[in-house]
Amino acid sequence: MDLDNLPLFARLDSQGIRRHIDALPDQIETAWALGQALPLPNLSDLTHIAVCGAGAMATGAAVAASVANPHCRIPLTLHRTDTLPAWVAGPQALVLALSHTGHDPEPLAALTQAAEHGARVAAITTGGPLAEACTQAGGVVWAYAHGGPASTALAFAVALPLALLSRGGLIPNPADDIAGAVQALRGQQQRLRAESPVTRNPAKRMAGQFMDRNVLLFGSGFMAPVARRWREQAAAMGKAWAQFEELPDALHAGLAGLQYPEALIPKFMALFLETEFDSPQDQQRLQDARLLMMTSGFNTDSVRAVGPSPLAQLLTAVHYGDYVSYYLAMAYETDPAPVEVLER
Repeated sequence: MDLDNLPLFARLDSQGIRRHIDALPDQIETAWALGQALPLPNLSDLTHIAVCGAGAMATGAAVAASVANPHCRIPLTLHRTDTLPAWVAGPQALVLALSHTGHDPEPLAALTQAAEHGARVAAITTGGPLAEACTQAGGVVWAYAHGGPASTALAFAVALPLALLSRGGLIPNPADDIAGAVQALRGQQQRLRAESPVTRNPAKRMAGQFMDRNVLLFGSGFMAPVARRWREQAAAMGKAWAQFEELPDALHAGLAGLQYPEALIPKFMALFLETEFDSPQDQQRLQDARLLMMTSGFNTDSVRAVGPSPLAQLLTAVHYGDYVSYYLAMAYETDPAPVEVLER
């Protein structure tokens, strides 16, 4: 395993996934600027927004919701299935459906159901059936262009919903937080890019810790979307199994199961995602959970997010995980391109 072998990276990486990872700061800027120029849906007199998506796009929307919900003037909920609750009906409800290609069946079905029940609809997509269905239902389509797979389009799933909500007056304008996040991403990136050698690159070393282990990812309610993203990327790029747990719920049930099977305990790696923007209670819970796993014989480590705002720390933690998963793919000498059967 030589994670400084850049010619090997080039041979394995058939779709140039590393280029997309490197471009995340630029993509955030592009997506935010696009969100300032697109036509705004009618957001007046809304009582609820239901955001619908699947996979990486839903996870990006969850990151946006983590930032927006503490400030949003109306309820904002995330739905990952193809059916919606009965209250998503009538003109005071808006369904915002996200799908990179426009072919994901879950947001398409949810948007169709919402339109049938008289709700307002809008879509964020590159096109496809979702854009067509939204237009036919009288909704506004926020179309963007991106040549990579859905897993590399997270910037649009984060920045465009935030732009929509802020322009609609539902949350404070996060323009300064966007700029701070981009700056933090670029600063962190100097240590994480492939050109940075293992001796100075914590993401490469973390990938080494993940090798030949079942990875458990822990995040608080605020960081839970990031833990999910790490899980998704370990699978999509590294072709490796991982799972995530959300705190504080894991302390009520999941962490009771640390005793058996004993022979497998050394094959697990638990990673805890930390942020200064967690409540003091959640920060303590994270430490309690890590201590419990350490004393039960599990390998553990932590990553502390950086940046001046909650948005910046969510995005820098996401970016860190994307690099780790890419280097995990390189360590296994596997193509980091998404599994074709799962990519819509």
